[in-house]
Amino acid sequence: MIIMLENQDYSAAITAPYMSSLQQSGTLLSNYLAVAHPSQPNYIALVSGSTNGVTSDSNVNLNVKNVADLLEAKGLTWKNYAEVGGCFTGSSSGTYARKHVPFLSFTDISATSRCSNIVIASQLAADEASGNLPNLMFYSPDLNNDGHDTGVAYADNWLQSFLPSRLTNPAHANTLFFITFDESENYNNNNQVFGILVGKGARSGVNDNASYNHYSFLATVEDNFSLGNLGKNDVSASIFALI
Repeated sequence: MIIMLENQDYSAAITAPYMSSLQQSGTLLSNYLAVAHPSQPNYIALVSGSTNGVTSDSNVNLNVKNVADLLEAKGLTWKNYAEVGGCFTGSSSGTYARKHVPFLSFTDISATSRCSNIVIASQLAADEASGNLPNLMFYSPDLNNDGHDTGVAYADNWLQSFLPSRLTNPAHANTLFFITFDESENYNNNNQVFGILVGKGARSGVNDNASYNHYSFLATVEDNFSLGNLGKNDVSASIFALI
């Protein structure tokens, strides 16, 4: 499960109380970089191995392969849990922003029955209770909880309310959680963002200073599930070092 937060420098997130505390049981990726500005190209990159020419936050409809295609080809499952919206293709509504729900940007998903894999986030509790969690989970908080409209302290408090019970939930016994940010707030700091791995496979109390970026997340998913690759930046990206 990747949990995507918004627009904070590494230096701000690493001092947030709850995120900082996760270092005790997780693997801090202290040299993790986003790949673009503004937000949307980073989300596109995370699941398709390229920004695919996207340079803005305006709605895009891309006819390119993404990690959902690789998963389904192997008979594996995925969901994008969105706190507001679900399979809603409008650009915004209240605290919802389509740009933060990346699978909506691919026409082979948004314009087909596969859009049913983009669900309202309350479905997560039901999937946990039924033991029916998908293989890949992309969690998109709303504009308050991800810190976009509220700041890092608010996002940190939200994460503290969201994550601990899941780390001890038997339904997530085999879940590796990856918490990161789409991009840095400061455009002049090499786009370094906070990234941490907790749960199954994470190395406890480790500071991993290897060079990673958003393509590394995709490459790690591909490696974990033996998916092959998308032939883009995922091919050369470093895979997270896990247990």
